[in-house]
Amino acid sequence: MTRLAPGDTAPEFRLTDDTGREVALSDYLGQKVIVYFYPAAMTPGCTKQACDFTDSLDSLKAQGYAVVGISPDKPEKLAKFRERDHLTITLLSDPDKTVMKEYGAFGEKKLYGKLVEGVIRSTVVVDEDGKVFLAQYNVKATGHVAKLRRDLRLEDA
Repeated sequence: MTRLAPGDTAPEFRLTDDTGREVALSDYLGQKVIVYFYPAAMTPGCTKQACDFTDSLDSLKAQGYAVVGISPDKPEKLAKFRERDHLTITLLSDPDKTVMKEYGAFGEKKLYGKLVEGVIRSTVVVDEDGKVFLAQYNVKATGHVAKLRRDLRLEDA
C-alpha cells in the first residue's frame, strides 16, 4: 500500500455526495482542501470526527480551507448522517474504495489486536495547486481536528 507524502500530486477523484451531486478534487483547485477518510457514517468515532470538522468549518473556511469527508457509505446513508448530526461538511461516497486505495487510506490495519483489511482513518491536506501538503495516517477520531489545526499552525477562531 502506497501512502502519499508532501509534494506528491493528490490523485484526482470524482465521487457522489449525499445529495447525488458529483464532486471532484479539481473543483477545489485554487484553494486548500482537507480530505479525510473515515470508516463508517453514524458510528461513534466517525460521528465525533465529522461533528468536530463541522464545528471548525467556519474557522477553517476563514483560513482558506474546505473540508471533504470520504467513506465507503452510500449517498443515502451519508444524507441520513448529515441530517441526524447537522453536518455542514461535504460528504462523499467511495463504495468501491478506489479513491481510498489511491490515497493509502484502505488496507491492512490492526483492529482490537487483529490484522484486518479496512478503511484507515486518514487525513490529506491538498494545497491550492493540487499537491499534498500534509498526509496523516492512523489518526484518532477524537481530538484529530484540534491536532490538525496545531499541525497546520492555524489560529483558533
